[in-house]
Amino acid sequence: MESKTIGFAVCGSFCTHSRALAALEQVAAQYEHVIPIVSEISAGTDTRFGTAHDLMREMERICDHRVIRSIRDAEPIGPKQLLDLLVIAPCTGNTLSKMAAGITDSCVTMAAKAHQRNGRPVVVCVASNDGLAGSAPAIGQLLMRKNVFFVPFGQDDAINKPTSLVADFDRIPQTMQAAFEGRQLQPVLL
Repeated sequence: MESKTIGFAVCGSFCTHSRALAALEQVAAQYEHVIPIVSEISAGTDTRFGTAHDLMREMERICDHRVIRSIRDAEPIGPKQLLDLLVIAPCTGNTLSKMAAGITDSCVTMAAKAHQRNGRPVVVCVASNDGLAGSAPAIGQLLMRKNVFFVPFGQDDAINKPTSLVADFDRIPQTMQAAFEGRQLQPVLL
């Protein structure tokens, strides 16, 4: 096990939460300390894909750590240099756009901002129905940012949802390793 501390943040792309939990299992098996983080939407919304309580309980079981679920609790990530790397999986179009614009009004965007102040890597695992529409400019901006690395992504249903993008959650560990080396895993577009 590697002795690094990883933050693993989950946003509200509820249909990908099961993939995010599977990726979290992989990350927790590789790194000694994994801190779970959830957006306020994920912490408070039950959907046909599962309950918020079950999501957080499973994250806490996997990580053996309480879930960070408020801006107040995420803010110390920066000043205390709590993380070596932050994964955001899934990262919604909403969160992508806020990160690109410097808006910090959620637990996950605060975790990202606080972590980035230390010049450490952020791994983005996009899952957005408007990735090739409204969120496309944010993706472009973040692709050019130092210390922001994307899990390779592509269209998940080009016929029925032509603007939708989803990353390959199975490539999160590879992307993390590349990010620790300061490089973007290629190809980024699947």
